[in-house]
Amino acid sequence: MFERLQQFVASLSGDSKRGLATGDPRVAVIGLCIQVMEADGQILEVEREALRSAFKDRYHVNDAEFDALVDAGTSAESEAIDFFRFTSELKRQLSEDQRIDLVGLLWEIVYADGVRSELEDHALWRIADLLGVTSRERIMKRQEVAGRIGETGGGEEAQDA
Repeated sequence: MFERLQQFVASLSGDSKRGLATGDPRVAVIGLCIQVMEADGQILEVEREALRSAFKDRYHVNDAEFDALVDAGTSAESEAIDFFRFTSELKRQLSEDQRIDLVGLLWEIVYADGVRSELEDHALWRIADLLGVTSRERIMKRQEVAGRIGETGGGEEAQDA
């Protein structure tokens, strides 16, 4: 209880873990990635590795920076009630193309374990909607990622129609 109060006070003063700037969009991206990884009820090592690889490629961070971002994102995610905390911040800070690319990153996390669940589909639908990414763009990103890894998935187009 006392620890949560300290975290709350630190967030008010702008203090953040390991010197990360308050409002750093990368923390919000990590928070969303964690929420997507948790959507099916389990976080697998292959998903963690996919996040590490994709994030480091996209954001050009080293291991220490990535670990600091994961710490900050995990802390922020544990305090988040829903996706809105992260998506509202990212919608303000990212361009349309960057938000679409973020949806692609989230699909990479979903497909990392080789299985796409309904819960993950739902999480991606909600996140994309809150980010202002259209159903068409979300589906195109899913198909692009699935095509790269040789997966096929059905049912989503019928749900979105």
